[in-house]
Order: sequence, then structure tokens, then C-alpha cells
Amino acid sequence: MLKNITLSANKEHIERAREVASYENTTLNQAFRDWLEHYQAKTGEANKYLEVMKKLSKIDSGKKKFSREELNER
Repeated sequence: MLKNITLSANKEHIERAREVASYENTTLNQAFRDWLEHYQAKTGEANKYLEVMKKLSKIDSGKKKFSREELNER
């Protein structure tokens, strides 16, 4: 189900965005829905990242600090 929202933006930006959307054979409304779908998907990626970092935070290297040489060893 689609829900209407109201946004405010610079008039020139809106006009230019409409031109770009027209060039891409779409509407500004559809371009915004596509952007919103992509934007909200980032939260899933961020949550995955935070979960991994949380798991990695429990890893103990056994040493508090490493020398530059130790960090660069392969």
C-alpha cells in the first residue's frame, strides 16, 4: 500500500530532478520510491555490520598493543 508524504526541497532542484527523471523515462515520484527502497535497505546492511562487530569484539588477541612490525607481518 502506498502512502502519501509531503517533502520540501529547493525549487530548482525539483525542476532539475524532474528533467532527469523524464530523461530516464520515469517520474520523479517513481525515482523517489526507488531511492527510498534502496535507502531503507541500508539499515539491514548496517545491522548486519553491527552484529559482526559485536561478535568480533569478543575476540581476544592475547596482546593489548602490537608494534608496527607485528602489524605489518604477513
